[in-house]
Formats: sequence, structure tokens, C-alpha cells
Amino acid sequence: MAGTSSDAGKSLIVAGLCRAFARRGIRVAPFKAQNMSNNSMVCPDGSEIGRAQYLQALAAGVEPSARLNPVLLKPATDRRAFIVLDGRPGGTLEAGEYTSGRARLAVAAFDAYRQLEADYDLVVAEGAGSPAEINLRTGDYVNFGLAREFGLPVVLVGDIDRGGVLASIFGHWAIVDDADRATLAGYVINKFRGDQSVLDPGLVELSARTGLPCLGVVPWLDQVWLDSEDALAFAKWPRQPGRAGTLRIAAVRFPRISNATDLDALAAEPGLDVFATASPSDVESADLVVLPGSRSTLADLDWLRGLGLADALARRAAAGGSILGICGGYQMLAEVIDDPIESARGTEPGLGLLPAVVRFSAEKILAKPSGTWQGQPVSGYEIHHGVVEPTGGVPFLDGVRAGNTWGTIWHGAFENDGFRRAWLTELAATVGSVWEPAPDAPDFAERRTQMLDELADALEQHADVDALLQLAGR
Repeated sequence: MAGTSSDAGKSLIVAGLCRAFARRGIRVAPFKAQNMSNNSMVCPDGSEIGRAQYLQALAAGVEPSARLNPVLLKPATDRRAFIVLDGRPGGTLEAGEYTSGRARLAVAAFDAYRQLEADYDLVVAEGAGSPAEINLRTGDYVNFGLAREFGLPVVLVGDIDRGGVLASIFGHWAIVDDADRATLAGYVINKFRGDQSVLDPGLVELSARTGLPCLGVVPWLDQVWLDSEDALAFAKWPRQPGRAGTLRIAAVRFPRISNATDLDALAAEPGLDVFATASPSDVESADLVVLPGSRSTLADLDWLRGLGLADALARRAAAGGSILGICGGYQMLAEVIDDPIESARGTEPGLGLLPAVVRFSAEKILAKPSGTWQGQPVSGYEIHHGVVEPTGGVPFLDGVRAGNTWGTIWHGAFENDGFRRAWLTELAATVGSVWEPAPDAPDFAERRTQMLDELADALEQHADVDALLQLAGR
């Protein structure tokens, strides 16, 4: 499945297909040769993969592993990305090397695909970005390069919500060379809202001009939003403003944000209005401010200061307002940051809102810790080079609390339902809110399962799943 653009929805379409095929009794595995994302997950074996492939593995009922996403590129700057190869740190990739320096990455990707192909009945492969980026075709191993290597049919997924989907699909068909065009087997329209009879004449003409069948028109699914890894999809949380007892939670929108999915569990909790912001006034007025993870701690700290957000956080802390830092956001709250690795800038002052110092090391820490907080079991995962050493305060999830400022290196902690609701109850009491957990609210894991089933149901109803199986040779 290849998208006509980033955030076209191909990751969720693949997740839905994996769930639909698994429900039919097919041993299916997802695959993405190369992912470019700062939203990642630690697998049970300690390897690191893109968040979307983790979700797709859950949908397929298989254990997440690096075979599902052998190459993960984590952007650090506009011209450099850190490589995660077979789940482990694999150096860097500079912008000028993108078309010429990926041969070793292609070898790892193709080897992983061969392993999956041998072990499963069906592999559903997801492309990256757009397959029609002909400037990047040389050395490609994730879109047409993968399809040509293994004789795979390519189905285009187009996002109609952003407009121009008919021209985009036609343009993809027209701009690629004959050999790549021969792998195209159809298209799916995604995120459709309205009367399909208005769209159908365009689909008929598009199929007549390209020879590609329409394999589905998937409706807009407003309850399908968890676990997005695409930066363009950041902060598409359902908002609940104006409700009595609503807790307003402002997430700082870092330019190099990572693992923004930490906020998903909060956004799914009834009575919470979670929104992204870069406004000092929001930082001062919200019930809670969250500094999420960052792939470039010092660079995003510079950004905070440049927009006046650091001063707003200082005023908030002085007034007793609640602040939570997660991983990179936690590091920013420390007194001192010594970073000879990620930014190579050495020692610089942090925000000074938590009694801690941060030291970056060359070794990348990948872990799945667990513990308790006020009797509630908590588990999470760690992905970081910066090690935070508290010098005071109260311990909190391998981090520290000072007053109403909290910091933890753990991602995923709020997916633990008992902990999340107990922590939010304390927050509500702190800010004088009447919020309390809804007794009938689904657990987060249950909510994720419902979403995957809703995806599969929508594809069974609105896409030709049988035709997709036939394309795969089943």
C-alpha cells in the first residue's frame, strides 16, 4: 500500500487490512522497509521500530519486532537523520546521501522481507511518503524498489480530504516510468465525506484513463486516531471544550517532537481537552502543560526560549501551576544539560524547574521499565541518549517531582489506566476541578482494539478486500 502523500492514511489502511485478514484466519504480518518518524516503540526483544508498525503488529496479532520495520530514520535536523537499523542504532544519514548512501539499508530491508515472506501466509507492505518522488527513485527500496524486487502489486491510497485526489492518483500513474507503472494494481480513496454518487463519475473517468480499478472508497472515521506516527497528524485529538469539569491540557508543539502518542491516552479520557500549542498564554492558563519528547533537546529548548514559552513556564511554576515533562521534555526542565552527542554543544543551562542534571552518552538506552505509583502498577518504555540524574525532589517513575512540576523519562506511562486516572484525580484536586474518572469509560487498550475493529469493519464494507487478497495471490 503506497500513499499519494504523507498522512494519506496508508498506515491505518494497512492496520485495518491486517486486522481484517487475521480475522479471516490468515497468518499475516505488516512490513515497512523504511520509516521516517520520531514516533517509535520498543519491542519485547528490546529493538526499536516505528509506532505504526507496532500498531499494525497488534492488529495482525503478531509480536512486534525489528523485522516489521528494519530501517527507521529519525530526523534530527533538516539535513540529518539518525538511523535505526534492525532495531538498533546504525549511524546517521545526511541529506546528500539519501539517494546514494542507502545500499546497506536496502540489504537489511530486503533480508527482513524475505524472512517475513517465509514465515507468514501474507505480508502487507506499506510504502513511505509518495512513490512518485522520481528524484528519489535511485536507490529506492521501500516503494517501487521493493515492489520490483519481490514482484509485489502496488495499490495507491489517496487522501480526498485534502483535495486534488483524482489528479494526484493520475499524476502518480503518469509520472513514473513504464516498469514502475506496470506494478500499479489499483487505488483506494481514503477519508471520504459526503455522497459517493457525486464522486463516482470522477472515479469512472480516472479508471478509464489509467486502467486502474478503484478498490474502495473508505469513509472518514472520526474515532480512528490513536497511535499516529506522522508529524502531519500530530494533535488530531478529539477536543471536548466547554464541558463542566473539563481539564484543559496544553501540549507544547516542539518542532522536533517525538513520541507525541504519549498524549493519546490523555486525549481518549472523557473530560479532558488536550490540545497542541505554541502560545505563552495557553501555557499560563491551562490546567496542565505537557512538554513531550524531543529528538533534539537543546534545539527545541532554544525554540521554547525564542517564543517566550520558557518565561511562561517559569511564571507558571512560580505560581504553583502543574507541568509535566516526558523524556526530552523532562530533560529540558533540568538545571543543567551536558550534550556532547545529540547536538555536540556541550554544557548549557536547562529551564531549572526540576532539581536534576542531564548527561548525554553515546549509548542509546532502549528499555521497558515497570514500577508503581501510589499503589498503581505502571509500565512504559525508554528511548534516549540523555540520562537524567535527580539531585533532590520526590521520585516519580524513574524521574522526579518538585512541587507541581513532574518529570519522567518513561514513554507510554499514561496507557496504564489505573495510574492515569489516579494521577489525573490528583491533578484535578490541585487545580480545584470537579473532574473525576468516568465509571463507564473504556480502558485504553480496549479503545485501541475497538479502533482496529472499526477500521477492519470499514474496509470490509467499503473496500474490495477479496480483490486485494486476489492481488496478493490468495
